[in-house]
Amino acid sequence: MKYIAPLVLIGILLFLVFLGTGVLQLNYLFGVIIPYAALATFFLGFIYRIYTWASAPVPYRVPTTAGQARSLDWIKHDRFETPHTMFEVLVRMGLEVLAFRSLFRNNKAELLPGPNLKYNSSKWLWLGAIVFHYALLVVVLRHMQYIDAYLPFIGWIHAVDGFMQITLPTFYLSDLLLVAGLGFLLVRRLADPMTRYISLSNDYFPLYLLLGIAITGILMRYLVKTDLEKIYMLVQSLLAFQPQAQSGISSLFYMHLMQVCLLVAYIPFSKLMHMGGVFMSPTRNLANNNREKRHINPVNPDIKLGTYKEYEDRFRDKMTGAGLPLD
Repeated sequence: MKYIAPLVLIGILLFLVFLGTGVLQLNYLFGVIIPYAALATFFLGFIYRIYTWASAPVPYRVPTTAGQARSLDWIKHDRFETPHTMFEVLVRMGLEVLAFRSLFRNNKAELLPGPNLKYNSSKWLWLGAIVFHYALLVVVLRHMQYIDAYLPFIGWIHAVDGFMQITLPTFYLSDLLLVAGLGFLLVRRLADPMTRYISLSNDYFPLYLLLGIAITGILMRYLVKTDLEKIYMLVQSLLAFQPQAQSGISSLFYMHLMQVCLLVAYIPFSKLMHMGGVFMSPTRNLANNNREKRHINPVNPDIKLGTYKEYEDRFRDKMTGAGLPLD
C-alpha cells in the first residue's frame, strides 16, 4: 500500500481537476484560489519551520566531521572535513549545497563469504541526485519567462538547454534529465530491498508528484497544444494580485498546475524541507573548535553553589541524628 496509495491519491486528484476544469468550468478555483492558498501555505509553513529551528537552543558543538581536527601545528588539519574557522564552514556548506559532497562519499557495504565485510564506493545515488536537482533548477529558471520574459539569463538558459534542436518545438535536455533523475531515484527505492524496507508513503509521494509535473509539462510542450499567451496572462494577473481566470486553457495545464501547487504546499511539512533545513543543521553550520574554546550549554539552569560549611549548617540536625561526623 505504501507504493500504491500515493499514486492512487494523485490519480484521483488529477481526475477531479479534469472534471472541474473540463466539465464544470471551475477555472477560477483551480487557476486562482488554489495557487494563492498553496503559496500562502508554503511561505507561512517555511517561515514557521525556520523560526522553530532557529529558536531551538544548540547546547553543544556537534559538527559532523570526517577528518583530522586542528590541533598541533605539525599535524595536518583537514580544513573542509573538520572546519575550524567560519570561512572553512562556509566553504564546506557551499560544497554540500552545490555539489552534495557528503553524498559523494557514499559507500556500499557488502557481506561476502568468509564472512568478509567489504566496502565499495557507490556514486550512483550522488549522480542521480545531482542530475535531478540541477535539471529541476534549470526547468524552474526556464519558467521564469512567465514572470518576466525580458530577464537576460532566460535567453541564455534556453539557448544552452535547447542546443540540440532536434525537434520542433525545440527539445530541452533538462526535460529528459529531470525524468531520468526522478526515474532513477524511484527505481532505486523500489529495487533495493533495504531501501524499500525503510521507505514510507511520504517518500514515494513527492517522487510521484514530481514525475507527474514533469510528464504533464512535457506533454504540454511536445504533444498537446496549449495557449501560452493565456497562461502568461494568468500568471501576470496572479503576480499583480488582480486575478483573472482565463478560459480556453486545456485541462492538462490545470492538472500540471495542481500538482505544482500540491508540491509547494507540501514542502514545509515533508522531508523536502531539507532545502532550508540544511542551513540550520548544527552538524553542518558550526566550526569544530572544541579543543580551544569552551562552549557553555545555554539551557543549563543557574545553580547556586555553596560551601560544605553551609551544607553542614543546613542539615546539621539530620546529620547528628544519623550519627554522621560533623566538622
